Amino acid sequence: MKHVFIKGLSEKTLLLLHGTGGNEEDLIPLAKHIDHEANILSVRGNVSEYGMPRFFKRLAMGVFDMESLAEETENLFQFLKDSAQNYQFDIHQVTVIGYSNGANIALNILFSFNNPFEKAILFHPMIPRRDVELPLMKNLQIFIGAGSNDHMVSSNETYELVDMLKKQGAIVKVNW
Repeated sequence: MKHVFIKGLSEKTLLLLHGTGGNEEDLIPLAKHIDHEANILSVRGNVSEYGMPRFFKRLAMGVFDMESLAEETENLFQFLKDSAQNYQFDIHQVTVIGYSNGANIALNILFSFNNPFEKAILFHPMIPRRDVELPLMKNLQIFIGAGSNDHMVSSNETYELVDMLKKQGAIVKVNW
């Protein structure tokens, strides 16, 4: 996967996942603002939609291609594990930062694997799948940035997502 890795001064690693049309450079300034000493692993999505990078295909606006979502979730999580070995960082000290499409695949990783991240910062996430039994997320700290007038993600969907995460033990903070 195309990516950027910046070695930091601490044991923490920030995994950056851009939104549709973004790239591996977009969230680096934000990451440096959040934790200027952390390692940064910023990944470009493998899928192209009309020339714009994404992390998985969609069938229409807000309608995910579930086969692509599953395949790319596996690919990204394997890439994260391989990167932890290659760049020698602790996979258990990763905070994922995802925007839109990047937040959605980050959530699908959370929905698919036990304790894949130490923390999550998600901007404008959508519920990736409703047909899944979620793993426990005991004390996982999740920040969600949401918009009360967001045309893609309704406030009801955000409230539903927060409820799903809290039922699994996550500590969720939403900023509208």
